[in-house]
Amino acid sequence: MAVVVVLDMPGMTQAQYEQSAEKVSGRPGPVESPADWPVTGLISHTSAPTDNGWLVVDVWESEEASRQFGETIVPILRDLGVTDVQLRTYPVFNVVTR
Repeated sequence: MAVVVVLDMPGMTQAQYEQSAEKVSGRPGPVESPADWPVTGLISHTSAPTDNGWLVVDVWESEEASRQFGETIVPILRDLGVTDVQLRTYPVFNVVTR
């Protein structure tokens, strides 16, 4: 079953987000297409600044796919000094893409 994963990261900066994306993708520059984001099971990825940090909303094919990616991203975030990651996971009811 697909899941929506919401990551609220107070204190995270855009620079830290960009650095984390570069470490995941293995190349410099922004993530612009699915080919730039080589992670298994990801349906969609959205990120945005908040008043106090950074927000990521991902849709995953399964909770297991999300957990597997967590094994990659959590150490990257820690290395970048992002230690306050507030995670919420919800079962998907509906997904619409273009």
